[in-house]
Amino acid sequence: MDPAEGRRILVAVDEGDESVHALRWCLTNFATRGDGELAPPDTILLLYVRPTPPTYSVLDASAPLGYLFVNEATAAIDGYSRAVADAVVDKAQKLCALHSKENGEVKVKVDVKVAVGDARSVICDMVDKLGADVLVMGSHGYGFFKRALLGSVSDYCVRNANCPVLIVKLK
Repeated sequence: MDPAEGRRILVAVDEGDESVHALRWCLTNFATRGDGELAPPDTILLLYVRPTPPTYSVLDASAPLGYLFVNEATAAIDGYSRAVADAVVDKAQKLCALHSKENGEVKVKVDVKVAVGDARSVICDMVDKLGADVLVMGSHGYGFFKRALLGSVSDYCVRNANCPVLIVKLK
């Protein structure tokens, strides 16, 4: 970490209230706005992970119109995924801008990254790629059985991310 740069805080955001709460908590309690040369502002790296677009369809593609329909359906799904990503990132950026406006002259730096793939592995890969000093993420607060059945992105990141992981739980 370069002391002139401040920390690089990767915040994983998604459509849920848990990630909004984690971002808000991070801005209020964890990230520093800096006070000039002695304490430079932190950089918030907002990361949204889009699901991988479908690569096949259960539709019969043997007919000439089948290919056309599959391509249209795939394009529509991808377009929707992009629109959701844009909306989530826009909401997170507005939250960061509002927080900076309400809390002083020096603003927290914000950088946005949108990636495609499995959220667990992409988040851990982006920690390394972006040189994050800490990973902040929300928790759905699932119990043991639900986590075991559905899997938990936060549990995976705690075990595999190459930086400290701060999990913020919504009350």
